[in-house]
Amino acid sequence: MVSEKRMLKADNIDAYYGNLQVLWKISVEIKVGEIVAIIGSNGSGKSTFLNVISGVIHPPRGSILFEGTDITSMDPFQIVGLGISQVPEGRRIFPDMTVFENLRIGSYSRRARSKREENFERVYRLFPVLKERRNQIAKTLSGGERQMMAIGSALMSDPKLLLLDEMSLGLSPLVVNELYRALKEIRSRGITIIFVEQNVRRTLTEAERVYILETGRVVLSGNAETLREEEKVKKAYFGTH
Repeated sequence: MVSEKRMLKADNIDAYYGNLQVLWKISVEIKVGEIVAIIGSNGSGKSTFLNVISGVIHPPRGSILFEGTDITSMDPFQIVGLGISQVPEGRRIFPDMTVFENLRIGSYSRRARSKREENFERVYRLFPVLKERRNQIAKTLSGGERQMMAIGSALMSDPKLLLLDEMSLGLSPLVVNELYRALKEIRSRGITIIFVEQNVRRTLTEAERVYILETGRVVLSGNAETLREEEKVKKAYFGTH
C-alpha cells in the first residue's frame, strides 16, 4: 500500500513564534500511503511542525514540497485546496452548529464540493454515530464524538494528506482504540497520514515510521518497529535500559 513515490518533503525548516525559535533545520520525507508519527514531549515542536505544513506558520528558512509543488509560502486555504487537511489539537469545532453543519463546512474547497455527497457517506460509514447525531448541536457531543466530528470535517475536504494533532488527548482507551481503527480505514482508502502524539508506546505500535523531536530538532527517525528496540527510546520513554 505504501508507494515509493514521495508525497511531502520538508527540507531544513526553521520556525519561530515572534522572536522565539521553535524549530531548527527540520527535514522530513513522507511517502504516498504511509502512516507517519511525530513524537516528543510537550514543547518539542510537534504541533508547530504540523502548522508549518498546513500554512498556519510560514518558515523564514527551508522549504516544503507537496507532490512536487512548493507550498512553503502558501496560505492555509490554498494548501487545503491542494489536498492537505489538518485536525488541530483541542478538537476545534463550531459548538453552536449541528454535526451536519460542522461536517459540511469541511467541504468548502473547490476540489471537495463536487464530491460532497460521496464524502458525507464515507464519513458516516467511518463514524456511524455522526449519522445518528447529524442534527445534534456539536457542543452537546462527548469528547470522543467531537474528535470523530473534527476528523470527519477534515475528511470532507477530500484530502490526500491528513494531519492529526494529539488525536487521543483526554479520551478513554475505548475511544482511542476506535479512532486508531478509523485511521487504518482512512489509510486503506489511499489517504496518507501524519499524526502527532504524546502516547509514545501506542504510537510505536500504530505508525509505520516515526520522527522523534526534542527541543525543535529531529533527534531520531526510522521504522517504528526498529525504534521500539532502540535503547535511547526505551530509556527516554519507557524507563527501561
